[in-house]
Amino acid sequence: MAFKTDSAKIKRWREERHWSQEHLAELAGVGIRTVQRIENGEQASRDTIMAIAAAFNVEAIALCIDPETEADEIVQQRNTEVAAGLRLSFLIHLVGYLMGMVVFLAINLSEGAFVMKWATIWWTVGLAGHAVPVALVEIVSRFQMRARPG
Repeated sequence: MAFKTDSAKIKRWREERHWSQEHLAELAGVGIRTVQRIENGEQASRDTIMAIAAAFNVEAIALCIDPETEADEIVQQRNTEVAAGLRLSFLIHLVGYLMGMVVFLAINLSEGAFVMKWATIWWTVGLAGHAVPVALVEIVSRFQMRARPG
């Protein structure tokens, strides 16, 4: 059975100790190609993880990625991407709204009356409706950042 190793942690620990990949492979009793594959994010067998953990003098679990932590990070990344997309769509809407209001103002000035009243009102309502979810996402995001441990 293969385990998902924390390749960044293994590489960081190796570099902190000023070990080469060859030195780690020698200490662990594994091939250098195995160390290279692990540091590139490929899976490792239980025995390999145990050997590398022994070389670092840590428990084998310290070299593995916690599935719950990984899932939380993926969800957080997706939420961040969705929030960024929502903000971008609102900014595009806002720019279009401002340009439209300039056109409406020109039409109103040329007509000498406020003929674009209903279009202005309903577009403003639409923009406000678009702003609500953007604001809610920002509020929830800030709340989650404060509630996050660490």
